[in-house]
Amino acid sequence: MDIKIRKAIPDDAEIISQIWEVICAERIYSAVSTPFTAKQEREYISSLSEREGIFVAEFNNRVVGFMSLDLWSKVIDSFNHVCTIGTFILPEWRGKEISYVLANHTFEFAEAHDYDKIVIYVRKGNERGIKFYQNLGFFIKGELEHQVLIDDEYENEVFMEKFI
Repeated sequence: MDIKIRKAIPDDAEIISQIWEVICAERIYSAVSTPFTAKQEREYISSLSEREGIFVAEFNNRVVGFMSLDLWSKVIDSFNHVCTIGTFILPEWRGKEISYVLANHTFEFAEAHDYDKIVIYVRKGNERGIKFYQNLGFFIKGELEHQVLIDDEYENEVFMEKFI
């Protein structure tokens, strides 16, 4: 499968917003329960520093998923070596190695931009996501109780880290 990975630009905001709509509607995999609008996504993409990014995965010129990489903190410089990521793939494209291609690209970007550590929060019920990150070399470091509240139900989140 020929997957192209590239850094998102503001013009990608509409398609990224559409992916958010699908994933948020599932109510299972993300702690984000309300999709970002195209306007919000455009503003977010435009606000990212050169050390941050959203990376989109394209198959036949169609965006089928994305991975975000953000600074752990934009205001505390002692955390400049730490970033956080998130992975978002359309349902029909899951299990096709796209997440791994995205991750490898994102990890190369992180290393090239002087990050030493990557952290991720995964909803505890997302066992497939936890396994995915473990396969990438992440280790579970703890669990945050009642971290997510969606549809009046609490769910814990698993905190994971990986050193580059």
